[in-house]
Amino acid sequence: MAKIVLFEVEDWEKRYIEGALTEYQPVLTAEKLEEATVSKYQDAEIISTFIYSTLTKEILDQLPNLKFIATRSMGFDHIDTAVCKERGIVVSNVPTYGAHTVAEHTFALMLVVSRKIIPSVERAKRGDFSSVGLTGFDLFGKTLGVIGTGHIGKNVCELGLAFGMPVLAYCHSQDQELIAKGIRYVSLEELLAGADIVTLHLPHSHDTEHVINSQNISQFKKGAILINTARGVLVETKAILEGLEKGILAGAGLDVLEEENALKEEREFLASEHIIKGDIQTELLDHILLTRDDVVITPHNAFNSIEALHQILETSLGNIRSFLSGTPVNMIG
Repeated sequence: MAKIVLFEVEDWEKRYIEGALTEYQPVLTAEKLEEATVSKYQDAEIISTFIYSTLTKEILDQLPNLKFIATRSMGFDHIDTAVCKERGIVVSNVPTYGAHTVAEHTFALMLVVSRKIIPSVERAKRGDFSSVGLTGFDLFGKTLGVIGTGHIGKNVCELGLAFGMPVLAYCHSQDQELIAKGIRYVSLEELLAGADIVTLHLPHSHDTEHVINSQNISQFKKGAILINTARGVLVETKAILEGLEKGILAGAGLDVLEEENALKEEREFLASEHIIKGDIQTELLDHILLTRDDVVITPHNAFNSIEALHQILETSLGNIRSFLSGTPVNMIG
């Protein structure tokens, strides 16, 4: 029987993993796979890690029997894939998760902003049941602008249609299924000018950093709402402030902030290894947007549903089982 070791296992993962791989009797440990621990696992044939185990050539060289790595993450830059390729070690990742989860949180933010949910709740808690000044607006009939139509963006487009919203989209590639459903792909400039609500669903890259910035914030339709549940660095913070103060934006719903730019995986927020550095925490706590009544901020929680977290585990464990059956899936490279 293959020796399987899963590293960086959180308490909430243990029961699920043990149930899914019972017959293989896997070793579960909270330890990272690193120089200080690798000697204990030199007979491992299959390993699974999160991103804090840096699988360098030096580490991999101490695992002579290793045949397969299942990283419980979308990213895989913590693994020396060149060495793996040279040695014939198969590597699989979690290519996508939480596509419905994040899309639903996106609409939660839209509704919280459009229906003034936060001030309504706060007023009711004070015993004040007046609705004066709490008039919101319908999403029905408003134009939704979706920047990025990958797995998450596609679901946002479809939810927009379900809400009765005309949908404009901007992406480097066009989804023919969305076009068939009535989604119209346009330039970024046309989307900003025409959308009542603009929502971002792009990965962070050199090309997407500050895709919304001080230069194009003035192109937004007056009174638009900005939603960002993707990556904070997609939007220049001062552009949001400028948009709000000049009345270009009527409000914003943000699950991410620009100061989070070092984040690689959403699940880092639930990992015991992840501790927000004091200076970053201070920046977030002192963030100027937190004090504004026209901005709703959630703590990078859009991904955090039972279903999305189970999907990460299901995919990772499925990768292991597929490899053991001789039909590996979700392979890198």
